[in-house]
Amino acid sequence: MADRVGGRPAAQTESTIRDWDDADPSGQTYRRVLFVDSDLTEVENRGGVFEECTFRGVRFNASTHTDAAFVNCTFVRCSLFDTTFTRCKLVGSLFDDCAHSLMKVTGGDWSFSGLPGADLKGAEFTGVKMREADLTGLRAQKAVLRDLDLSGASLQKADFTGADLRGSDLSTLDPLTVTLKDARIDVTQAMVVAAALGLEVRP
Repeated sequence: MADRVGGRPAAQTESTIRDWDDADPSGQTYRRVLFVDSDLTEVENRGGVFEECTFRGVRFNASTHTDAAFVNCTFVRCSLFDTTFTRCKLVGSLFDDCAHSLMKVTGGDWSFSGLPGADLKGAEFTGVKMREADLTGLRAQKAVLRDLDLSGASLQKADFTGADLRGSDLSTLDPLTVTLKDARIDVTQAMVVAAALGLEVRP
């Protein structure tokens, strides 16, 4: 399993739910629960809270999560195809060997989350706080990653080919360790990248 930010181990779960059919987590709180092989396809979750839970082989396909929280959770081999997160809190959560195709994230706080090596091709993240997130080896070709707070984030070996990065904090980006071919950035970001390359920017 991939390491969590700061090397913190996952919390020990205290109960298990298998084959969670007809799930409706809206307004409910779950703490230290292991969810195994559950199908949450097209679930509409409003305000559900998951604390230190582990999801193994769970299918979140086409589900929507609004004002929900997945704090310090662990997702292992989960499918998040076309999953939508709106104003959700995923602080400290780790994604390991998950599918993220067409995932859409708007607003919310994903600080200290871990997505090392994640395939975000075509995914959309807009206006999300991702401070000190582990995005090492991220594969984000043609992804939309706009207006993100990436201060302190780990971006080494990330592939942003064709990605839209406009408005995002690129202060920790080392252009010599990432792929930026055809990526879209704004003027302010161009100055940050130039400075990181050792160039002196003058009017």
